[in-house]
Amino acid sequence: MYDHYSFEEATAYQIELAKQLKFQPLHKMETIAGADISFNKDSSTMYAGIVMLTYPGMVVKSFALATYETNFPYKPGFLGFKEVPALLKVWELIGRKPDVVVLDGNGILHPRRMGVASHFGILANQATIGCAKSLLYGENHVPENKKLSTSEINSHGETLGFALRTKINCAPVFVSVGHLITNHQSLAIMKNCAGNYRIPEPTRMAHNVVNDFRTGKLKAGFHEVLAPLTLF
Repeated sequence: MYDHYSFEEATAYQIELAKQLKFQPLHKMETIAGADISFNKDSSTMYAGIVMLTYPGMVVKSFALATYETNFPYKPGFLGFKEVPALLKVWELIGRKPDVVVLDGNGILHPRRMGVASHFGILANQATIGCAKSLLYGENHVPENKKLSTSEINSHGETLGFALRTKINCAPVFVSVGHLITNHQSLAIMKNCAGNYRIPEPTRMAHNVVNDFRTGKLKAGFHEVLAPLTLF
C-alpha cells in the first residue's frame, strides 16, 4: 500500500491527512478494542491483531488476526505507513465494530499530528486513541509516582497528550487523541483501562494475542471468545 512512498512523499501525505482530523466527544462507550503489530526482525511479514473487550469491564469478547507483507522501513514518525495497512486488513474481519480503538503508538502526539492512531482512525473512520510506550515528541513533566497521576505533554503551548502513570515505580505511558474523540476523554478512558500492568489492558491483550499469532499458537481470522483464555 505504501511501499513505493519515499519519506518526503510520506511526510506530505501525513500533512494532508492531518487536515481531516476531527475531535468530538464520544457519547457511547460500551466496547473498546486494542490493536497491535508483531514481526520478526528483518522480515516483511506483519502479524496484526485487534482484540475486542467490554468497557469498562475489560472482558475479552473476540479478536481478529491477519498477516500483511510490507517492505516500508521502520523510522520514528512514520509508523503508520508500516502498520496501518496490516491493521486495516484485520479491521475488515470485524463485523460489529468497537466504539473506540486503542493503538500501541501515538495519535496527535507527533510532529505532524499524524501518529499511527490518527492515521488508522482517519482511514477507518473510527474513534481512536494512541497509547505509546515511549515519548516521540513534545515536552512533558514526569507525573507523580502514584497510580493514575498525569502530566500534560505540550508543544509550543499546545497540549498534545498526557503522560499517565499506570503503575507505581514504573515508567508512564503516553496518551493522545487519535481521531473522533477528545484528548481529555482519551485520558479518562485510558485511566479506566489501567489494570495491574504498565500497559493498559486493551493494548496489553492485543500484544499477547499477536505474539501468540506470530509464534504459531493462534491462526488468522476472526475468533469469538466464549471462555477466559490463559493468554490474556
